[in-house]
Amino acid sequence: MIPDVFIPGALDLDGDEREWVPQAEGVWFKPLVLCVSQGYYVNLLRVRNSGVLSRHRHAGPVHAITLRGRWRYLEHDWEAVPLSYAFEPAGETHTLVVPDDVEEMITLFHVTGGYVYVDPQGNAMGYEDVFTKLATARAYHATSGLGEDHIMKVVR
Repeated sequence: MIPDVFIPGALDLDGDEREWVPQAEGVWFKPLVLCVSQGYYVNLLRVRNSGVLSRHRHAGPVHAITLRGRWRYLEHDWEAVPLSYAFEPAGETHTLVVPDDVEEMITLFHVTGGYVYVDPQGNAMGYEDVFTKLATARAYHATSGLGEDHIMKVVR
């Protein structure tokens, strides 16, 4: 049985900037739970860039709750706005876009399994899962002033 996880202020979107791990230019994530034994993670994704963020295919299901800003997938006719929920089934490929007039988008994602970044023809360009998230977060926090062990939400 995995232990309980409790994170006071987990949804403090304007707290310590060092909590946000750089992922790409204008893109950060704030890990909440990194469960290596069950292959999932929960994190906040913050985007301060507009336009296409990524095209990717999920190996497992994803749950998303938008907290700030707006975003959408080119392949769907809905737009995620604050307090909206989206479910993404395993195997789906979609292209995440943040509209030009959005200064900041923050969404809570619960991702099971990994996902593959793909080009428009579906060719693999990169991969992400709980292990890559953990490695990125640990490397960043080793230099952030918070310490590598700051990521204490790792569930084994």
